Amino acid sequence: MEYGPSNSTTAQIPVIDLSEADAQTADQLVKAVAEYGFVFVKGEEMDFTAQILNDTFALSKAFFASPVEEKEKGGIQANNIGWSSMHAETLDPKNQKRGDFKEAINIGEFVNGKAQQTLAPTLALYEDNLGHFSVLCHRLCMKLLRLFALGLQIDPSKGGEEYFSSRHDPNKGPSGSILRFLHYPAVEKDKCSMDNVVDIRAGAHSDYGSLTLLFQRASQPGLEILTPSSIWSPVPICPPGTEADAFPPILVNIGDLMHFWTNGLLKSTVHRVVFPEGESEDRYSIAYFCHPLDKVEIEAVPSKKIKERGKQDERQNGITITAEGYLKKRLAETYGWGRRQDAAQD
Repeated sequence: MEYGPSNSTTAQIPVIDLSEADAQTADQLVKAVAEYGFVFVKGEEMDFTAQILNDTFALSKAFFASPVEEKEKGGIQANNIGWSSMHAETLDPKNQKRGDFKEAINIGEFVNGKAQQTLAPTLALYEDNLGHFSVLCHRLCMKLLRLFALGLQIDPSKGGEEYFSSRHDPNKGPSGSILRFLHYPAVEKDKCSMDNVVDIRAGAHSDYGSLTLLFQRASQPGLEILTPSSIWSPVPICPPGTEADAFPPILVNIGDLMHFWTNGLLKSTVHRVVFPEGESEDRYSIAYFCHPLDKVEIEAVPSKKIKERGKQDERQNGITITAEGYLKKRLAETYGWGRRQDAAQD
């Protein structure tokens, strides 16, 4: 894919209040992500508070400040759980000379409030807090999934409003859902270029799962989305009119599997994280990647709106995939596992 230049005009992403989880709200959500692939959501009933968010960011910062030796003990594994170091991840392998300028820690699903992985000491002390934050994220995703199903007018006899949420129920089996802390260190400009190619904090990519929730800090910009005209447009951290809210709106975007499920009606939009102009500071963000149950097959959704659209998405090629199979494929591309194996055999 050829990418165009950056645009200084901020992306006009809608803000939708989820206080009323009705048909009108569902319709607004569907229309927003069908156009942008991204939407801001707000509403006090989501149970997040500024204190919870601040405490979680403080925990993230403490982890990334811990010794490398401590972080290395829980290095990233094939199940997408663990710490990935600077440059370990290459989100746009076709266009990047080297990996992203970031590090991240992936925390998998909790069972009965307990993490199913060995947590670093800085995180283990606050396992309950992490589990609670993960629960709040998943709860919001389930609400959004029900609203999307309502907005898509899915056949009640085929699942109706519970079509998506029933396929994301952790009581029915494991999934690839991940709570991820991200750290993008401030880097001097002369140290983030190579062979006259400007490096990037997170390469151009689309997300792999169903939905992504993104939490950001007010003074740390850098996220951009690719518009239909192939121009990069910056995403605001706090949209106009929401600065006085007790809790900032949460940015939600559609992932590939939801894109496939809906034949491209709900759009998985390519995005990236760049170094901001001028002096930069360390950037911290928190993402919750919501995935269907591993064994769920991603087939055409029985939706009146999708049928009426009558347009076949070119990315699917009529292939049926499982949630687990697609995730493994994308992870292999991102971390170069397949490339390294091929090189070892040469």
